[in-house]
Amino acid sequence: MSTESTTAGNGARIALFGAGKIGEALLAGLLSAGRSSDDVVFVEPSGERSAEMTHRYGVRAVDAAEAARTADLVVLAVKPPAAAPLLDGLDELRDGTLVVSLCAGVSTEALQAHLPTGSPVVRVMPNTPMLVGEGMSAVSPGAHATEEHLALVEEMMRSVGRVVRVPESQQDAVTAISGSGPAYLFLVVEALVEAGVALGLPRPVATELATQTAVGAAHMARDSGEHPALLREAVTSPGGTTAAALAQLEAHGLRTAFAVATRAARDRSAALGTPDSAGTSSPAG
Repeated sequence: MSTESTTAGNGARIALFGAGKIGEALLAGLLSAGRSSDDVVFVEPSGERSAEMTHRYGVRAVDAAEAARTADLVVLAVKPPAAAPLLDGLDELRDGTLVVSLCAGVSTEALQAHLPTGSPVVRVMPNTPMLVGEGMSAVSPGAHATEEHLALVEEMMRSVGRVVRVPESQQDAVTAISGSGPAYLFLVVEALVEAGVALGLPRPVATELATQTAVGAAHMARDSGEHPALLREAVTSPGGTTAAALAQLEAHGLRTAFAVATRAARDRSAALGTPDSAGTSSPAG
């Protein structure tokens, strides 16, 4: 790999490897946040997909060698098993290039093993609501990532939602809560829709009631500043309908179910994050 060094700053040139849903969401977010299309390129093996992305966003598709040669920041938005082979093939990657991984379960240590000594790596656990600009991302530094690198990655991920910084040791727990979390909430919405239909509501009406209720409740939980327990209590009148429903949810072990489920997700994430996970793991989901 080249020994030319580079400094990642606010105007860093970004090379995005992978133009799937997550890669496209990040690209769209960067452009919406004011990033120039001249400062972003992407690598995508499908010619049809490349043409579609270029037409839609005005961003150039390049080959891996050009991306490695010109980028200050390389984003891996590929399936986890593809990460190690991809890095091994980037002979023209410049020393000091910041590598950002969106690959679930792949540790910074595993990625650093495929890079020159001292390469900065930042690991990110995003989630699918980034597709609508409401993502939740957790970032963790590798051994050689600086405060400047972290700030740059946080700025990038804020283009598609919110960001928290956590030690890498907590990434498996993050995966269990926010990484896999959208699926839990989709299941809750699905269950509410089916319950509404069972109670006699037309399916379109039940769907709108359940989805908008979820949206509104989420905004209140995020923006009100109140603890979720206080928000729940404000809806729950003594002896009322909500109290009757909540009593049944508690009786059927809702809290225990979430505790057991998230523990299983965390343990699965940890199992995927083995020392050679950059070559063997699969996406969380």
